[in-house]
Amino acid sequence: MSEQRKIRKAVFPVAGLGTRFLPATKAVPKEMLTVVDKPVIQYVVDEAAEAGIEHFVFVTGRGKGVIEDYFDIQFELEQMLRERNKNAELTLLSHILPKAGTASFTRQQVPLGLGHAVWCARDIVGNEPFAVLLPDMIMSSEKSCLKGMVELYDQTGGNVLAVEECDPEQAHKYGIVGKGAAVGDGGFKITEMVEKPAKGTAPSNFFINGRYILQPEIFKILETQERGAGNEIQLTDGMLALAKSQEFAGYHFKGETYDCGAKDGFILANLAFALQRPDIRPAIEGPLKALAAKLK
Repeated sequence: MSEQRKIRKAVFPVAGLGTRFLPATKAVPKEMLTVVDKPVIQYVVDEAAEAGIEHFVFVTGRGKGVIEDYFDIQFELEQMLRERNKNAELTLLSHILPKAGTASFTRQQVPLGLGHAVWCARDIVGNEPFAVLLPDMIMSSEKSCLKGMVELYDQTGGNVLAVEECDPEQAHKYGIVGKGAAVGDGGFKITEMVEKPAKGTAPSNFFINGRYILQPEIFKILETQERGAGNEIQLTDGMLALAKSQEFAGYHFKGETYDCGAKDGFILANLAFALQRPDIRPAIEGPLKALAAKLK
């Protein structure tokens, strides 16, 4: 196994078609849909930056050029803001701009699954451990999910998956891990991984929530891996193969996760993050309470 090294790079698989959000995603990538006033992808990139990620690798597809444009300078807009002395807005834009050379974009020409998307980043990541963050999932917690994972990785090495608890009756909907002995601070050894187990057969109620730290040996596995569920190259299948020779640890994330690839999760994320904003909460708290009263 590769010697333990710092987690410097993160992969963001943003090539998905967003069919659950049609017709909005016919022209707008799902990652650019806004939660309050920031696109979903910005929340995920911010999480990675908080965890110390230095290089952001986006695996895109056709029609996703706007994501690359978003993480670039827009000269005309910034010139107009300067002319109008919109200094607060200029500062805001400068804060979301990655440093030169720290954002890379590569194409997944054919939608062959998450495992294939990760494999497409192999030459940019190189022979070092890396993080994967699913862009649909945004999280709210005092310490970011990936930062907690990196801290656990620094103690354990190997591979780390973020997990959360679900209702045992819903375990068949998720990728579930088996829970073993405690490792590090707040982690545990993963004893098995099962993708959507049949009802009543799940080894636990801990599900993988869309954050991964993986060793580079995963690329060689994904390169020759046969297609699995959905006729796609599944990352879970690759991790199962990797687990035969390397350790996997689970990081128990205890914050809130919102699946912004689904309409209900997206709406809840907007409400939750708006209520965290002192500039917005006073204006919406009353109307939200009035709406909630109508549910009775």
